[in-house]
Amino acid sequence: MLRTEQAAATRRQILRAARELFTRQGYADTTVAAVAARARVSVDTIYASVGRKPQLMLAVIDTVLGGGTDPVPAEHRDYVRAIRSAPTAAEKIHVYATALGRVLPATAGLQEALRHAAQTDAECAVVWEELTQRRAANMGLFAADLRATGAVRPDLTDDVVADIVWSTNSVEYYVLLRARGWTPEQYARWLEDLWSRTLLE
Repeated sequence: MLRTEQAAATRRQILRAARELFTRQGYADTTVAAVAARARVSVDTIYASVGRKPQLMLAVIDTVLGGGTDPVPAEHRDYVRAIRSAPTAAEKIHVYATALGRVLPATAGLQEALRHAAQTDAECAVVWEELTQRRAANMGLFAADLRATGAVRPDLTDDVVADIVWSTNSVEYYVLLRARGWTPEQYARWLEDLWSRTLLE
């Protein structure tokens, strides 16, 4: 039991150090050795506890999305649980859009760094594709959740609903609007309005 707790504490220490360095220096300029030095562990400990640098970045992103100190699967995140428990489609959209206005500013830089690295690094390309496909699958679940309320337009399939949500809540979309001066709050309100008008009857 003590060994398990120590391993978890070490992993959190590594992810905290990695998040600080990735955020400040970017992906390319952050080495695993630098993360190890900041976390006061060996490089081999990082590989055994988390993985290579692309997996380290993905774990950091999942930690930020989860809002805690450990990577959290999507289904266990607080805002996902709130979406699932919201009784109407409008409320589900409101909860999700508001959450995105909170988490995207915190993860956009990390996701953009991984996306750019994926263009020249094969390992990063695999991890970026994993993140992309995971998001797409989660949007399929969101579309089905909306459909179950009976409020989704009958002429839209769940795949179309999922694709609309997936594309407009992507880091690429958010970064484009941020470059035009949009605040996270504006983005969240716009998402809610767009999805409500486009997806619901």
